[in-house]
Amino acid sequence: MHDAMSCLYCQFPEALVAGLLISAVCALLGVFVILKRAVFIGITLSEVAACGVAASFLLGIPPFAGSLVLVLGAVSLLAVPAENQRIPRDTLMGILFIAATAMTILLVSKSGTGLMEINAVLYGDLILASSRELKILFGILTPALILFVAILRPTLYSFMDREGSKVLGIKTWIWESLYFLMLGVIISAASQIAGALLIFCYLVVCPATALVASKRITIVLLIAPVIAMIATFIGMVVSFRYDLPTNQTICMISCILFALISTTCWIYRKVLPISHNT
Repeated sequence: MHDAMSCLYCQFPEALVAGLLISAVCALLGVFVILKRAVFIGITLSEVAACGVAASFLLGIPPFAGSLVLVLGAVSLLAVPAENQRIPRDTLMGILFIAATAMTILLVSKSGTGLMEINAVLYGDLILASSRELKILFGILTPALILFVAILRPTLYSFMDREGSKVLGIKTWIWESLYFLMLGVIISAASQIAGALLIFCYLVVCPATALVASKRITIVLLIAPVIAMIATFIGMVVSFRYDLPTNQTICMISCILFALISTTCWIYRKVLPISHNT
């Protein structure tokens, strides 16, 4: 296993750095996805981004440009206040998800590419990240992360207590819209490398693991990126050592960590107090 770690770092340094960066940023923003109870928005935007990448292949434009246009369009639709919609927001997300998934397959098939290219668009391949893609990631994710930290407090208030925030004079719709705009940009930048499935994993599984481990939001915000990076590193080493698909291996490692931490926390909170009392 040590040899696999050394070879991974020597042969695929860009993939390792890109995976750690994407996992940390997506897991941090994913905490708010769960707090907002908008889990489905993660996979919806990921699929829309994949559709944008497929359209970019057909049109001959940069993949980030195609995915960004479609994702921002989807975000603008989902940003409409719920009270102004006749159709519930989760239903709208379902329609967008189905349309984006179907259109991705149609666009890729029309472009004359094969099954491997379809899988690359839908699921990504982190191990193939290039230095150019890594530079794009740093150029987009780093400013987005700095902006997120800058607006963390009002965004947190808006997501955890919307009505209370309105009483305090916080314009919740501004901070929520800004958050989802950042989320869309980040997903657009990471989608070609990470793919829809892995991004969804980072947005849901890793933050959920952190929320199981602690009830304090500050602790959750700190450990969610750490858990995501640990899962990414272990998953990449295991996939390299045993010749497994990288993204799917990371997803399985993330789910295993969730199961282990959930079980450990349950034993600590339920079983140990009973044993101590007896």
